[in-house]
Amino acid sequence: MAVVSSPNTEQNNSIQPPKLHPAFEWQRSEEISSLNITMEEYVHRVTGAKHFHLSSENTENVFLVAFRTVPMDSSGVAHILEHTALCGSKNFPVRDPFFMMIRRSLNTFMNAMTSSDWTAYPFASKNKKDFNNLLSVYLDATFFSRLHELDFAQEGHRLEFAEPENPDSELQYKGVVFNEMKGAMSSTNSVLWQTISKYVFPTTTYHFNSGGEPDHIPDLSYQQLLDFYKSHYHPSNAVFMTFGDISAFDHQEKFQEQALSHFDKLDINIEVKDEKRYLAPIAVEESYASEESEKPQSHVVLAWLLGHSSDLGELFRAELVSSVLLDNSASPLLRALETSDIGSSPSPMCGLEDSNREMSIMAGLEGCLAESSEAVERLIIKTLEDVVKNGIPYAQVEASLHQLELHQREISGDGYPYGLQLILAGLSTAIHRGDPSS
Repeated sequence: MAVVSSPNTEQNNSIQPPKLHPAFEWQRSEEISSLNITMEEYVHRVTGAKHFHLSSENTENVFLVAFRTVPMDSSGVAHILEHTALCGSKNFPVRDPFFMMIRRSLNTFMNAMTSSDWTAYPFASKNKKDFNNLLSVYLDATFFSRLHELDFAQEGHRLEFAEPENPDSELQYKGVVFNEMKGAMSSTNSVLWQTISKYVFPTTTYHFNSGGEPDHIPDLSYQQLLDFYKSHYHPSNAVFMTFGDISAFDHQEKFQEQALSHFDKLDINIEVKDEKRYLAPIAVEESYASEESEKPQSHVVLAWLLGHSSDLGELFRAELVSSVLLDNSASPLLRALETSDIGSSPSPMCGLEDSNREMSIMAGLEGCLAESSEAVERLIIKTLEDVVKNGIPYAQVEASLHQLELHQREISGDGYPYGLQLILAGLSTAIHRGDPSS
């Protein structure tokens, strides 16, 4: 692996990318031989937008633009904006240009996605003409969206009569995102995850449901959506990531011409702050809707807040701890949970969550009696104390290290294009202003 960290030395100047765009400043290049790519990092001189280009001989080119979106309520503003932004823009003032392109394009992937602290718009295509057509649509949709109020009503929320032809029937909330989140939040696992997040992260954006809570989505006004768009969907808050055999220069030429040249730098620094730590462990009991059953249905989960996911050392240590403790039935904590008669099985929440700025690790049981919380806590704490006292067989640690190494080298799954998988693997780190090549 060859790393170039500064563009200011004579040696580094000699291995700059073959052609530099005047609107962008080259930061560094890093060859990642195991993935057969070279990562090039640039910054837009005027707005400060970041561009990470994964140079490859692969002809399936990938584009992604992401924005740091950190809502401080559960109205689903970031999620609704993701939907509404695709309903027409300055140069494409038609209904749903995004979905029209899906049918007519040669794309291998098109989508948009909202995470807990970013919103991203990726696509991929093996045809360069098609790629550039899609790029025009994506740049216009994200930076020059028309955000019509009727589109907000359709995608976000509106009131409708239960019987459309009967004005005397009951009024009901409708909306694409509203209905989507009603379905999502009917899942026990989703409710459990949001409840845990609410207490692990009492003050930051992760405290809230970025997708939107059905009870809170109607609180979002059209003006609030517009305000969120103006402050968050700006190049100064954007990260561009590309992959493939189209050069960074060619990408940047289109970025500049079709979007970035129309903006000045915005004095804004959207970020997620460090979460405050509790002075002592807290115990929380909440309820969820479930079907009637004679079997115990309580979930008991313990969660710990860890370090920064963008810190490579902290991330690897957390991954190793999680793997050693919970990777398989031979792992001490998972074995204790699987063989316990306190609950029916280990909780689906078990494991490391490393997509947020600060990581968390969880362990617990499902199918418990309501009064089993103290027993589950004793089981988990005692198992961890035994690990600290007696250690782990070296062979198990070595096996976990080997699996982590394979995981770092292997990019597969989810049906995503290879380049998009690489980009998504580094996106969270890039969003938090870390090094996505780590």
